[in-house]
This record gives sequence, structure tokens and C-alpha cells, in this order.
Amino acid sequence: MVLDMTEDLEAPRRPVPGELTFTAPRGRRPRRHLADMTAAERREAVTALGLPAFRADQVSRHYFTRLSDDPSAWTDIPAALRDDLAAALTPPLMTPVRELTADAGTTRKMLWRLFDDVLVESVLMRYPDRVTMCVSSQAGCGMNCPFCATGQAGLTRNLSTAEIVEQVVAGARELARGDVPGGGGRVSNVVFMGMGEPLANYKAVLGAVRRLVDKSPEGLGMSARGITVSTVGLVPRMRELATEGLPVTLALSLHAPDDELRNTLVPVNTRWNVAEVLDAAWEYARVTKRRVSVEYALIKDVNDQAWRADLLAKRLRNKLVHVNLIPLNPTPGSTWTASRRDDEREFVRRLEAGGIAVTVRDTRGREIDGACGQLAAAE
Repeated sequence: MVLDMTEDLEAPRRPVPGELTFTAPRGRRPRRHLADMTAAERREAVTALGLPAFRADQVSRHYFTRLSDDPSAWTDIPAALRDDLAAALTPPLMTPVRELTADAGTTRKMLWRLFDDVLVESVLMRYPDRVTMCVSSQAGCGMNCPFCATGQAGLTRNLSTAEIVEQVVAGARELARGDVPGGGGRVSNVVFMGMGEPLANYKAVLGAVRRLVDKSPEGLGMSARGITVSTVGLVPRMRELATEGLPVTLALSLHAPDDELRNTLVPVNTRWNVAEVLDAAWEYARVTKRRVSVEYALIKDVNDQAWRADLLAKRLRNKLVHVNLIPLNPTPGSTWTASRRDDEREFVRRLEAGGIAVTVRDTRGREIDGACGQLAAAE
């Protein structure tokens, strides 16, 4: 199998030993945005316009702190300069296509059209104690997992750093405007669990994480501990992520404890098998001191057998790990569906008996095509 490990919108990376490469579809690039740039690069862009460098910090503060995308509201900047600065630093990246709500408006799924007519999705989920944004890192996905709507769509392209960050900022704007029931607030958590395989777009995703955690006016000032990066198990990138000095949570989409089944459910397993993927996860936990989250979609009569729960517990025992069991959100026309409640309860019981911390994920958004890729596919 050949895998996508080349960043479409970024400069070529040095190959990682043992890594297979595949060139993602290439096309026009989105315009460069301040979220793509370091603070120094933003100042350079402003001085190239013949303006003082501090204007870059002012625009950055409007974007990341005041969440303003309207240059007319930038009253600390002379009116004659606002449009030029906006064009240079905050070109439009996404146009809303549809927004669907559930859970009395506290779950909000957005479908966005990017500059090249590509469609991506993001989801805002408000809970009593936090607000979580689920963001996409690619348009489509090249991992080809058969139970996933995005995987079945194939990979269109990688997103830029700014296209990823803008999904979070857009959610933050909704909160600030009071559009989400529950009053104001801020985005406290970001999960890279939307469309795409984040570690196949490594450089842009890491750039987005850094923009999320950078202090104002350079970024949103979030805690890295509130950010989760998921992967189906791209081992070289998992090992690289452990060296970045960013204490984000690593979420491993395992879905089967045995190679025979995982080869089918997660085809990348034919390149890096269960043992290799788990070894990389334990290395991440050792280096970062962060608990790894193992994601396991429970699929009726496919991976929910009691013996597989026992095998999973055996593989995870005495490790810094937590299991998230996910009742599968079926996609239209698919034969895959969620496990029976009795089978789900028995799976949980056996994991707990094996000493494994486990949670059954709260399923939100079923009535609004909540599974990744469903809304884009319908459009």
C-alpha cells in the first residue's frame, strides 16, 4: 500500500526513514493569511506595503483576540489603511454553505466552501463545562477506512494552516456573537477529528496547533492540553509529534486489537501493524507524559465481540491510556451500524475488568449528518 505523507500546500519535507510516500492531488493554493505566518512574517508583509510593522500586531489582535473579520471595526487603524491591511493579512478563506443545529442549538455543524470550491466540515459542541470544536485537516481523506464517509470520498487536498485555524475562529465568533445558546464563552478544546488524517498533513496541522496555543496577538492563547490530534497510526509522524514539545493529546483510531480485522477496517495497518502503532503510542506517552486516547468505533457484529474486548484490554494493560468507545454513526446506504446495547455494555465490562479506563462517547449530531463527511457528501 502507498500512503499520503506529502504535504500538498507546504514545502517538501525530508523523508522519514522507512516511510512510504504518495503525492496528494495538487491544485491552486489559498491566499496566504496571517494565521499561516509567524509574527515576524506578518511584520515583514506589512512593511512590504510601506507601513510600520506594528500594524501587523494590531490586525493580529483584531483577528485572534477581538475575533473581528470586519475591517470597518478596526478603529485603532486609520480608515485609509484598513482594506489594504485586510487584503494582505486576512483574505477570506471560507464561505458558509449550510449550518445545521441539534441538542437545542448547542451542537452546530458547519459546511464550508473553500476558495477552490472544495467542501469541508467543522462542528461546535457546547457542554456545561467546555466548548469543543471538531475541525477538518484535509478535504476528504486518503486512508480509505470502509466505515467512514470521508474515507470513502477519497482525498481532494490538504488544508492550509490558516484554513484549519479559521474553522476554530469561526466557532469562536459564533460564541462571541451569542449565537450559541448558553451565553458567551470561548472555545476551550479543539479536536482534529473532522475530515482527513491530520498526520498526513503534518506541517499544516502543527502550524495550526502553534497558532492555537500562541499568546495574543500571535494566536488564540489556548492550552495545548485542550487540543487532541487524532491519527489512524502513521507511525513515523507519531514519533515525530512526540518531539515537538507540544503536550497535546494523541488519539489513536485503533478500531480493532488484531491485525486480521484492522487490515480491513484501517487499511494503513498493512504498513504499520497493531504492535508497531501501539509501540509508537507508548513512546508518545513516555516522552510527553500525556495519556494516549484509544478511539474504538463499536460496529455491530464486526469488532464488538467479547474476545476482542479481552484482547484489547491485554494489549493496553498497565499503559498510560484511556479508551473512548464510539457507537458508530452509520452513513446512508452503509451496512455498518452501531453495536447492540448489550454488546456495548459487555465490551465496557470486560475492559474495566481488565483494568482499562473506558468511556462511551456521547453521540451528538446524528440528526444533522453528524459523522464526518456526511454533510459534504450530501451537498
